[in-house]
Amino acid sequence: MKTGIIGSGQVGRVLATAFLQEGHEVMLGTRNPAKEEVVKWRQENSKGKTGNFEQTAGFGELIVLATGGAVTAEAINLAGIERFRNKVVIDATNPIALAAPDDGVLKFFTTLEDSLMERIQKQLPEARLVKAFSCVGNAFMYKPDFPGGPPSMFICGNDDAAKKTVTAILTSFGWETEDMGKATAARAIEPLCILWCIPGLTKNEWTHAFKLLKA
Repeated sequence: MKTGIIGSGQVGRVLATAFLQEGHEVMLGTRNPAKEEVVKWRQENSKGKTGNFEQTAGFGELIVLATGGAVTAEAINLAGIERFRNKVVIDATNPIALAAPDDGVLKFFTTLEDSLMERIQKQLPEARLVKAFSCVGNAFMYKPDFPGGPPSMFICGNDDAAKKTVTAILTSFGWETEDMGKATAARAIEPLCILWCIPGLTKNEWTHAFKLLKA
């Protein structure tokens, strides 16, 4: 599958490499193709492509949003809303506010009656959005290896077929998928980022993931 990654930060580069390793054709989208990190990624991943947001959204049959939450809407507009139409879009963003955390607790620019995913879905009404990769650090997004077995990736979205597509991807990436329902569930999934970051910000512990245990 042709996969376009919108966002060339650490998360975008990690996911782009992961999709390449799983045999996908990949374009890493960036505002600045000459950026040192992007050039290095291209050199280390000879099968990968780079382009601007517009080129990347046009290239991808599957699109991954891996931008900072505060600039996601702008990135989508630069890519062109029409290029997302009818495509499966993995939303890996979190609505982290540009403010210092309190006692290790990140601040969001959304509320518990709202989510960034829902805002993106309104911006892209014809895209088939699925929330994923938002509740773990980038070091564990691909082939996480924990003593307790595969961790849980919480997803949600309004399109069941799109969620099946993303579940298959997550399985190949080494995750157990837990479908939390419609896009509204992003109001609960996105704050898991806050919880995941607390041990890191307070104790410099970043090597963990969530697991849903069932009786």
